[in-house]
Amino acid sequence: MTTRRGIFLAPFDALADPRLVGDLAAEAEAAGWDGVFVWDHLQYGERISEVADVWACCAAIAMRTERVLLGPMVTPLARRRPQVLARQAASLATMSGGRLVLGLGLGDDWVGEFSAFGDEPDPRVRGRMLDEGLAVLTSLLGGEHTDHAGEHYTARGVTFRPSPRVPIWLAGRFGNAAPLRRASAYDGFFVIDLAGAEDLDRVRADLEAHSVAPDFDVVVDLRDGQDPGPWLDRGASWVLDRIGPYDLDLADVRRRIAAGPSVT
Repeated sequence: MTTRRGIFLAPFDALADPRLVGDLAAEAEAAGWDGVFVWDHLQYGERISEVADVWACCAAIAMRTERVLLGPMVTPLARRRPQVLARQAASLATMSGGRLVLGLGLGDDWVGEFSAFGDEPDPRVRGRMLDEGLAVLTSLLGGEHTDHAGEHYTARGVTFRPSPRVPIWLAGRFGNAAPLRRASAYDGFFVIDLAGAEDLDRVRADLEAHSVAPDFDVVVDLRDGQDPGPWLDRGASWVLDRIGPYDLDLADVRRRIAAGPSVT
């Protein structure tokens, strides 16, 4: 299995400009990176003052690149309307020539991402919203006739076109069974809060118990300075280099991207 390398970029403060994110993505593609993925947040605590919209950033990446995969990583589906998200995803997939990956998850309310705006703060309820929303979203993205009336979402007798193929990665914390089980039904698992590369052995064993497809993606992200080598050896299909969230310096970011995805 070939492990691909990506940039996991927080569009905050010095990087809170979709035009600049597009520039950085073009630089990443030229340096040999395989993907550029963008954090999706409305706010990120008192240390962050400026935040760019993830969809504008992804559109800029799509227009400035030809090869890299791209997408939001990750979007909390509970604060989105599945039908609007389906239109956004289909448009980005079309714009990028099929390079969009849709990262989805519960999200976290630690800085009021939900409660500050009157959205659902209870993670258990958001979990139910995620499951129901995924059913509506995938039906619409698949171009199916969709007739759904559920606890949280409604889609009455509609069919969406275009319906390009959009892979879905589900995110979850290491050791939590529900996110892994949910992800196993889709295209990939973005597993966070791993203590070390050896934790991937358990992740892969648990996924095999759910009979995931051979091309199922296991995705991890590395903090600044971590050696990707051990993660490559443990079977991660994507290893992302995290850029952010705090004290972002544009010159330093450009140096890190230009260095390419080499193993330290």
